[in-house]
Amino acid sequence: MTRTLNSAPKGNSNIVVLHGCAHNPTGVDPTDDEWKEMAKIMKSNDLFPFFDCAYQGFATGYLSQDNFAVRYFVEQGIQLVIAQSFAKNLGLYGERAGAFHLVASPGPGASSTVDRVASQLSILQRSEISSPPIYGAQIASIILNDPRPFIEWEADLLTICGLIKKMRKCLKEELDRLQTPGTWGHIVNQIGMLSFTGLSPAQVLELREKCLCIWLKLEGSVLRA
Repeated sequence: MTRTLNSAPKGNSNIVVLHGCAHNPTGVDPTDDEWKEMAKIMKSNDLFPFFDCAYQGFATGYLSQDNFAVRYFVEQGIQLVIAQSFAKNLGLYGERAGAFHLVASPGPGASSTVDRVASQLSILQRSEISSPPIYGAQIASIILNDPRPFIEWEADLLTICGLIKKMRKCLKEELDRLQTPGTWGHIVNQIGMLSFTGLSPAQVLELREKCLCIWLKLEGSVLRA
């Protein structure tokens, strides 16, 4: 990854999409030191970070830890944008609730940059969405701005994150118990809801076919019943 970043043409017209935490689809996140190394490369090569933040709280269970990368890039004075979704961590699927953030580079032109970007976003929003549904945004606003539901939300994130970790642990233990060929430590080393299995395309196709046959048999049994 660092080789790819170093070989990218310099200039902030080159946008690099980064997952803030709980990477989709691998479940493999950079360490804090690796994030720092990427920030150094991107700053020196004037690359533009675009953070996709869809799973905050699902990696460690803590909002403040899961946003380390974004905070560090901002601290380094790197101009960036963040697309933040509340579909997963606030359970607002179907409500299209989230936020778009621009953090301008510090300097005398920062206010002008923010104004110009806000103007363009207003035009895009008007032409593409016009009047979006407000219910999800209102729910998110209440939780984010009222200390009581915010504390409850943080506790809920810890609960779901703990459940994900427990499921990963149980899966690995069962694979080990069955003496399944291969090594399965990556299941517990990864984080979040998604996982890179390491299965080959042929193995995935075989699983798909077998699972489909089992599902069809079960479906047939239910229909006959």
